[in-house]
Amino acid sequence: MASGEAAPAAAERVEGHVAGCGPCREELRHYRAVEGLVGALRRAPLPGDDAVLARAELESRLADLRRRLVSFGIFSSPLGPILIARSELGVSLVRYLAGRGSVASEVRRLLGEEAIEDRAATDPLYAELVEYIEGRRTRLDWPLDLRGARSDFQRRVLDATAQLPYGAVASYAGIARRIGAPTAARPVAQALRWNPLPIVIPCHRVIGSSGALVGYAGKKVALKQRLLAIEGVRAVPARGDFRVPREAMYALHVGESEYCLPICGSLASSPLSELVLFGSRERAEAAGLAPCTTCRPDLHPLSA
Repeated sequence: MASGEAAPAAAERVEGHVAGCGPCREELRHYRAVEGLVGALRRAPLPGDDAVLARAELESRLADLRRRLVSFGIFSSPLGPILIARSELGVSLVRYLAGRGSVASEVRRLLGEEAIEDRAATDPLYAELVEYIEGRRTRLDWPLDLRGARSDFQRRVLDATAQLPYGAVASYAGIARRIGAPTAARPVAQALRWNPLPIVIPCHRVIGSSGALVGYAGKKVALKQRLLAIEGVRAVPARGDFRVPREAMYALHVGESEYCLPICGSLASSPLSELVLFGSRERAEAAGLAPCTTCRPDLHPLSA
């Protein structure tokens, strides 16, 4: 049926069955996707008559086909419905979904017709994601497939964002500075707006220069506040948004190895682009930092 070789009566029986059987319908779609890829492979010309070269070319194309196949799962989570997709290279997409009504068309739009729903391939990822959301895990050490990055600039932004420690925040201007483009705060914000892997690449840890949370996953600022709260970063309501209060955060000046109280030296007047802020001493020290020997946050911690 998938290859188009079934007799009409058999095809009719299959169509009748899959109309009411979701697992078989998905399996048929899976086979059709594979048939489509193999058909494309058959139609592609092979170079010359050299058998060794032809074999190498064929193996290369087969490897490329495997990399193009994407498996996905859709899960209910404490943050709402979430799509997780992975390829042979790694996790390629994490997406918040509005609801299950138009999920099928949304998945096809995001992943293409060849994507295959495979809970067995994505269940372990979901289990780790839930552990993170519940505060039982601080890292998601997943192999990532970033071929969907829109540009080299976005890839650099994603790489820099991935390095932000758990329980810390930096500004969009700070990320721009990290990638060597200090005037590109707005392009950084746009690059993170289209982050294909939220939570995994923690764009929720990037805030505005005023401390405001600003945009996240469309208009899900409350979701950004919730993710930061899981990590111990407090954000307070401010003019229809949330704001991370610098005066309640431990501060690291970029390039230093000691974390400080927010009033240490010139930190209070330093732009946020030069700082990384931590919600607790524990998180700063887990990132490998030592307490400042001048302001001694270990002896004079901020009040909870």
